[in-house]
Amino acid sequence: MRSDEPDILDDFATRFAPGHTALLIIDMQKDFCLDGYATSRAGRPLDAARAIIPSVQTLLAAAREAGVLVCHVGFWTLERHRSDTAPWLAQRRRATYASDRIAMEGSEGADFIPQLAPQEGEPVIRKHRYSAFKGTNLDTVLRARGIRSVVPTGVSTNVCVESTLRDAFETGHYTALPRDTCASWDQGLHEATLKTANARFGLVCDSADLIRAWKGEPQ
Repeated sequence: MRSDEPDILDDFATRFAPGHTALLIIDMQKDFCLDGYATSRAGRPLDAARAIIPSVQTLLAAAREAGVLVCHVGFWTLERHRSDTAPWLAQRRRATYASDRIAMEGSEGADFIPQLAPQEGEPVIRKHRYSAFKGTNLDTVLRARGIRSVVPTGVSTNVCVESTLRDAFETGHYTALPRDTCASWDQGLHEATLKTANARFGLVCDSADLIRAWKGEPQ
């Protein structure tokens, strides 16, 4: 290795060691996961989103036990379109199974689902765009804690999870995308994101791989 090259963390367990890894739980809110709320009313199939809840719960519990930084990321739309640009609003109104009134500020639909509710001291990141890094304090929170590696989970794989993963990579973080803790309404789009992520932006794994690493068990 040339002396001027950065020190690359090749080993999975070292790359995602608890002390410098953050778990991001993205958009696991009532409007995106539960019947009777915004995306359900827009006709979005929610079976996949509901199916990952136990796996995300298990990964979250392991992260907390290991001392991994947990950040809860939630979509947050301001009333009277105060967070909407014209291009954003136009696209939201033509998006599949969506609406321009998802996760409205202060609404019950914007609440995180009870199974994945933040604990005291865990950062809550409110975003107005797909990526958790756009217009938020997430980058500052991660840098303040010396975070080197980011694990995005939640919904939807091909939209907010992928956008966040790309930005995490491009701001200098290692990334791991656990295939069993993210979901989309379209399995084809989910699989396409996994292929793209593994080819260009990080490692695709199972949540069990991370749990073993956090427990210090052999891979």
